[in-house]
Amino acid sequence: MNSGVRRPQVCVLGSAEPGSKAYDLAGEAGELLARLGITVISGCGSPATRIAAQRAQAAGGVVVSIITSADMPAPDWPATVVIPCGMGDARNLMMALAGDACIVIGGRAGTISEVCLAWLHHRPLLPLVGCGGWSDGLLQNPPDERQNSPILPWDSVEALKSQLSALGLFEAHRGSKTSSTNAT
Repeated sequence: MNSGVRRPQVCVLGSAEPGSKAYDLAGEAGELLARLGITVISGCGSPATRIAAQRAQAAGGVVVSIITSADMPAPDWPATVVIPCGMGDARNLMMALAGDACIVIGGRAGTISEVCLAWLHHRPLLPLVGCGGWSDGLLQNPPDERQNSPILPWDSVEALKSQLSALGLFEAHRGSKTSSTNAT
């Protein structure tokens, strides 16, 4: 990789409990992002965002964690880089702005806040659908009528990869022996 080129970044927002399909897909999403060379941005505060970060790291990816506290977390925090902002919930704006797109998994009030901020700042939203939680209805109920950003739902890692490709966050032909490398 050219060191002068910024890697794509994707925020992982939301919540899901261990043992749920959404939790399992969060982990698979983190691993996929790492394999595609996309930096994972995660607060690591919910089980879903934490497993996404852990799986991304295990796959050799870069994970940036923006945390609400002003204190550094324990050394086993699943991140390559930790940014303790000390801003509490105001950190949600930093999360919304830190990615080229935002994956939304399930979610509670904090997730809704991050999604609305991402929407206001024209960040594409990739909600997990079919697993319950707030992200299930995002396509039918966007934050408002302005159509600020694309909302690209996914229900499998293959569908997520397709949506990331549609956004141009990785080159689908990378690693393929038969593909051309000509720019489009």
